[in-house]
Amino acid sequence: MARSVVVGLVAVLVAGSAVVGAQGRRGGGAAAPNGQPGKTYVLRPARVFDGDALHDGWVVVVRGQRIEAAGPAASITPPADAESIDLPTETLLPGLIEAHSHVLLHPYNETTWNDQVEHEPLALRVARATVSLKATLEAGFTTIRDLGTEGAGYADVGLKQAVNQGIIPGPRMLVVTRAIVATGTYGPKGFPAEWQVPQGGEETDGVEGIMHTVRDQAGKGADWIKLYGDYRAGPNGQAEATFTQAEMNAAVETAHSLGRPVAVHTSTTEGLRRAIAAGVDTIEHGDGGTPELFKMMADHNIALCPTLAATDATSQYAGWNKSAGQPEPGAVGRKRQMFKMALDSGVTIASGSDVGVFTHGDNAREIELMANYGMPALDALKAATSVDAKVLHLEAQIGRITQGLQADLVGVDGDPAKDLSVLHKVKLVMKAGVIVKRMN
Repeated sequence: MARSVVVGLVAVLVAGSAVVGAQGRRGGGAAAPNGQPGKTYVLRPARVFDGDALHDGWVVVVRGQRIEAAGPAASITPPADAESIDLPTETLLPGLIEAHSHVLLHPYNETTWNDQVEHEPLALRVARATVSLKATLEAGFTTIRDLGTEGAGYADVGLKQAVNQGIIPGPRMLVVTRAIVATGTYGPKGFPAEWQVPQGGEETDGVEGIMHTVRDQAGKGADWIKLYGDYRAGPNGQAEATFTQAEMNAAVETAHSLGRPVAVHTSTTEGLRRAIAAGVDTIEHGDGGTPELFKMMADHNIALCPTLAATDATSQYAGWNKSAGQPEPGAVGRKRQMFKMALDSGVTIASGSDVGVFTHGDNAREIELMANYGMPALDALKAATSVDAKVLHLEAQIGRITQGLQADLVGVDGDPAKDLSVLHKVKLVMKAGVIVKRMN
């Protein structure tokens, strides 16, 4: 679908909403119902997590879209024109970052992936995505990397434009459009062979074919390129590596020459090995990882998005009664073991949850699970702020509370260093200096 059609569809869906009012057409995603761009604020929280460490007694000054100052209250003289925001019980953090999202999906216990791809009209999926983007932003996630539209074409490009133009509220978006899959390997499956069934990704094969596909997606708005390095394509439905090493190498070389980083879905050891050899930027899931391969990732500066929350969610959908204290099923145990290997190896671990498998706005469960699986709480907070910013090549813009960066700020009620569940108690969200959520 042409980008103009998608953008027009989004505009129709949200016309008349409260957001599209006097502030509804500003560029850069700066529109918001509760704030005005260009204002000056001095925020006085109980403590500040600046992306590296926790500080008591700090204040943060915001002017326009950027952080003007951050540090001990005694060292900062607030501007005379600043509006004071007191947050006496809150911790102020950099805007949280979600490195693995699917805004055009919704929880699989509501509708299966196959039925979403096969039966839900594009207009329905875009309408739901606008709601999901708002929920994500209000949960304190001010930036997302969306890793595939799963049958919804280039709708992510239109949604990104709608956010940037202030048509709808949402986090800033990095998009990949249609994830690239090897011919005949992806889904939906189970149809007669003579039928041509629309796929959840874009099929391609061969060195020339994959180079063409990468270039085409970049030209149509992809910020990153996503490849499925393996999938359930074996004769008995088992996961197997799909793209050859030559195809993977060609895709990465082409993407990098166009300034696009590469994310690779892989859950097999061989798929992971080929992705590392090709020089990708991030590995998604990483279930087939070994200590040796994780060490190779660390040596080659390749980050891991473990997507712990997706496995946790799908295991519960399959019948695991987690809240009743039932023993962890095998899939969760294997994920826990993989994560420990990754931690021990020193590989960079980004916070990316595969949200869409579960409810948008509940993204913080990934941060909680990383800590539950053995990562120190402050490191889990770093993963969702300064580490994610670096992995996504946005460290010069976001990810820390420091002078000159975008004023993406989140206030949560309590101390996340002691209890990460307070990340669900979001009292304040500011994106690029505009307050988009504020609760007393």
